[in-house]
Amino acid sequence: MTSPFGRLVLIANPRAGRGKVNTALPRTEQVLRHRGLDYRIVWTTHPGHATEAARAALAGGERFLVAVGGDGTVHEVVNGMMQDGRPLAPDAVLGVVAAGSGCDFVRSFGLPGDAEQAAGRLAGDDVRTVDVGTVTCAGAKPRCFVNIAQAGLGGEVVARSAGLSRYLGGARYAAAFWLSLPGFRPATVRLDADEHAYAWRAFNVVVANCRFYGGGMQISPNSDPGDCLLDVLVMTGPKSGSFTTLPQVYRGTHLPHRHIAELRAGRLRVDAGAPFPVEADGELLGTTPASFGIIPAGLRLKV
Repeated sequence: MTSPFGRLVLIANPRAGRGKVNTALPRTEQVLRHRGLDYRIVWTTHPGHATEAARAALAGGERFLVAVGGDGTVHEVVNGMMQDGRPLAPDAVLGVVAAGSGCDFVRSFGLPGDAEQAAGRLAGDDVRTVDVGTVTCAGAKPRCFVNIAQAGLGGEVVARSAGLSRYLGGARYAAAFWLSLPGFRPATVRLDADEHAYAWRAFNVVVANCRFYGGGMQISPNSDPGDCLLDVLVMTGPKSGSFTTLPQVYRGTHLPHRHIAELRAGRLRVDAGAPFPVEADGELLGTTPASFGIIPAGLRLKV
């Protein structure tokens, strides 16, 4: 027996979530066997392997790809499903079994963070279309993202966290934040949003397709991943605002805020007086200047 979308291809990152995938996958398999669903597993072995595996599966005619891991695994699989700014296979479907240290993408859709519950949702034919963001950093190839990108302090935190022990789990990002905050300097940030020019002195720019990041912080509560627009938040106040507003950010009640400029755009260019590091879906991609765009309804998500 197969799902309505054919055999499932589970693309699993054994390093995600300090090895949580190694525990989650047997439980996932048990549910799939109970449901009588046909599947195969691809274990990733190196950065970019999930992208390669997704592209190879689609080239072989398979259409139901399941990212088993965190937001980084989802990011890689989605990049394997897209090519030249459009879906490689428009009838392909993405499923997610959240099992990493960072699983914020699924929160915007009310999808479970538990592996067994997530596996149970892979049966049936319920899907929704989701916009896909694009980002091109200085001197780098275009990349896709589905959740949230940042330029500035957020990118610096991701860069710093990469050098910390994965055994810290979710605390790795908190530690990287406090290590990055003292030395990070704001700069004059210039934005071109749908051909409207803006400039602020700022320390971070959030470019959001979905709502959550950083382990449950609802940084962009008004984002709709189906409205064909990116929500842009420019942090213009003192750096201390990045932690004094944390309780409100977790609740999604921090907007409007006098030190956060809000924009919505389909196309965006961000430049800074000093190059800002850029991250997307928790992956460090390069530095500013960076251009962002949107692929409307570029992804079919299993819900």
